[in-house]
Amino acid sequence: MEAYGQILLIAMPAFFVLVLFEKFWGIWKGNDTVPLNDMIASLSSGITNVTKDVLGLSIAVISYGWLYEKLSLFHMEATWLLYVIAFFALDFAGYWTHRIAHEYNIFWNNHIIHHSSEEFNLACALRQGISSIFKIFAVFLIPGALLGVPPEVIAIVAPLHLFAQFWYHTRHIGKMGFLEKIIVTPSHHRVHHAINPEYLDKNYGQIFIFWDKWFGTFLEENQEIPPVYGVTRPVQTWNPIKINFMHLWLLIKDAWRAKNWIDKLKIWFMPLGWRPADVAKKHPLSKIDDVYHFEKYNPQLTKGMLLWSFGQLVALLLLLSYLFGNLAAIGAPGIFYYGGFVFLTVFAYTELMDRNPNAWAWELLKVAYGLYFVVNSEDWFGLNSFLPGSLYIFVGYLVISVLFSIWFSFKKENLQSLNPSSPLK
Repeated sequence: MEAYGQILLIAMPAFFVLVLFEKFWGIWKGNDTVPLNDMIASLSSGITNVTKDVLGLSIAVISYGWLYEKLSLFHMEATWLLYVIAFFALDFAGYWTHRIAHEYNIFWNNHIIHHSSEEFNLACALRQGISSIFKIFAVFLIPGALLGVPPEVIAIVAPLHLFAQFWYHTRHIGKMGFLEKIIVTPSHHRVHHAINPEYLDKNYGQIFIFWDKWFGTFLEENQEIPPVYGVTRPVQTWNPIKINFMHLWLLIKDAWRAKNWIDKLKIWFMPLGWRPADVAKKHPLSKIDDVYHFEKYNPQLTKGMLLWSFGQLVALLLLLSYLFGNLAAIGAPGIFYYGGFVFLTVFAYTELMDRNPNAWAWELLKVAYGLYFVVNSEDWFGLNSFLPGSLYIFVGYLVISVLFSIWFSFKKENLQSLNPSSPLK
């Protein structure tokens, strides 16, 4: 927990800078692929994901340590070769967990967030799930356990393997020659994120593309078929917490509505998109029929509101950095209370971005939650002791935050979006 928090203290600002670099690069080249509203939503999703992971809010059904103890045929020293084997083992496991997430209803809920952006950029790489309570990833690491890769090696290589999947979420890099045959490139991953009928369910690889070629899921990007991004049932929200649970909520409703008890059970394990016939007929869902002509989600926001939302994101990143750098000092249950504030903050300002008329109430709840801990401890989880005078800044932020949110919620304006939406051509 603490080690991962320290890694994120370096990784978070690095990713943030790279996302901003891609945006300014696109503006300079006349091809901005990073709308500010989409970027804020994506980075907010990343915040919720890393907070959940650092706090350890999930349960491994089978731990890798247990598999290693029971199945290892060899016991090897931690040489460079063992780290290479661990990397390949993780990539093999990643291919199959990724593929299963796309193929079965029950597993799609934790992955829909990653595909929910109707753009394709570095920021959307950070759209990662928070809805997975039980993890099955270790099951696919059985080859690594058999080969005797120690758990501590996996623990070191896993974050590197994860971060190495960031760079290829971009439209600014074309095909990469011979590398296209070996690793996952932006071209391969554009195909994976596309909702064009020709591209669906292809290129599940995370680092190496040969898994797709071996297991029959590879497709090359066709220059005559420009990828269109998102999901075929658009999420229609910037709120990452809502997105994380909307597919699960759909499955629960469909299972409840189904008349046949067999359908109530099998809906969870059927291919993605399957619904009981009686439910689908009585409760049809809107779906994109023509991927080349649909209107992207884009509630009209003033430039001021977008900049305010970006300011909320930056403030939250600073508060999150303090949490990750002081996990041991804050301790339990303080870190979980702090995590609650992080989630409430994301929920509040993304509801405002959605133009939800009740967004101010969520902001008020967030501020009341924060002030409760300030009043009771006369500090914010040791922040004022860490940086004298910072408590006044934090309380000032809370007051300004709620006032601006109420103002934006009720002010009637002639809204002009910073990123106007139009049908795709």
